[in-house]
Amino acid sequence: MEKTDPTSIEASIQTDFKKDMSYGDYLQLDPLLTSQHRLSGHHDEMLFIIIHQTSELWMKLILHEMRAATQAVANDDLESSFKMLARISKIQHQLIQSWNVLSTLTPAEYLEFRDALGHSSGFQSYQNRQIEFALGFKNEQMLKVYAHDETLYPMMLEDLKTPSIYDETIRAMARHGLPIDESVLERDVTQDWTPNASVEAAWATVYRDVERYWDLYELGEKLLDIGSQQQMWRFNHMSTVERIIGQKPGTGGSSGVSYLRRVLDHRFFPELWSVRTTL
Repeated sequence: MEKTDPTSIEASIQTDFKKDMSYGDYLQLDPLLTSQHRLSGHHDEMLFIIIHQTSELWMKLILHEMRAATQAVANDDLESSFKMLARISKIQHQLIQSWNVLSTLTPAEYLEFRDALGHSSGFQSYQNRQIEFALGFKNEQMLKVYAHDETLYPMMLEDLKTPSIYDETIRAMARHGLPIDESVLERDVTQDWTPNASVEAAWATVYRDVERYWDLYELGEKLLDIGSQQQMWRFNHMSTVERIIGQKPGTGGSSGVSYLRRVLDHRFFPELWSVRTTL
């Protein structure tokens, strides 16, 4: 058998990119990999920057999938939404695991560059806020953080006014003949979701007759996966923050861990949780 040189390049592999688009060109790696600017010069600030930048990229993909899934549900194309929602759950797993990497940052190391952050904070992440809005957790007061940005503020306001995937799910249930209070179907979607007895009863009907309502049942389970993962992300966020800064206030002015613990009390899609007791 003829021996091959493991260091040789196959003749068919493209090596001349003077006129063709390369891998780096397609992914725009030059601007992507040169956007990490340490303000302190401290070694571990690079970890802090990259963890947050990669998280924002994953969030961008979540929003891409969530908006398409929400539209599919609104169009009664529930089956198409399942793949998108399953993908979101997998992305959330990546985000949850990222806290394990950040937790390698010790309090002493973080103090070396914390002052360089000024008042910038993860609380200001507009994509995280958009995800919460898309899942139905609405709070108009949060928009104050973006009032200074003439481009971002109108976009956030539009997201606030857009029905969440849960709004569209409940409307789909009504179109399937399940009785939903009119007040729910015509509610102000800029407000946070309020648990409703007719919605819980509708989910109970779905879960008691899975064969008849298979698509709605599957949609409910996909939403619960996402809601559960979002809570896990919040918990890991809180735990990581406490591990690094203890009970100190956050750089953005929040109470830090105390604020993050209060946020954990909020649940997405509450009737999907309460119906489990009803069944």
